[in-house]
Amino acid sequence: MRFALINNNFFNSIIMNKISNRLLYATTHEWVEIKEDHTARIGISDFAQHELGDLVFINLPETGDNVTAGEAFGDIESVKAVSDVISPVTGVVAAVNQEVLDHPENINENPYESWFIEVKEISGKSELMTAEEYEAFCEKEAH
Repeated sequence: MRFALINNNFFNSIIMNKISNRLLYATTHEWVEIKEDHTARIGISDFAQHELGDLVFINLPETGDNVTAGEAFGDIESVKAVSDVISPVTGVVAAVNQEVLDHPENINENPYESWFIEVKEISGKSELMTAEEYEAFCEKEAH
């Protein structure tokens, strides 16, 4: 997902306070949580959900499907637009979060707990940023 920040006040009030330090981030605004069992949970950042607006539908792959780093694995529809969700890792879908399929509005309310898919057998990944790097990336996009 690609977004342009509206102004620095938006950045300062929304983004800087809503980036989770426990996650890694892609330049397309997806987050990744690498779990102890070497699976990866994937969702979208608070910045992404804010830019999309009220989410009304999400399309995700099925368990057993392959995902490839840098390629779309699903899409998310809001009242504003439909956007692809890009996988930051390559692997096999181990789990799909049925809760976000049934209630996509939960992503707006808590984007860092509303994971989309869990990926196993990870064989590659996009370049990912720490929370500090992602904050700097978002700030750079704001200018």
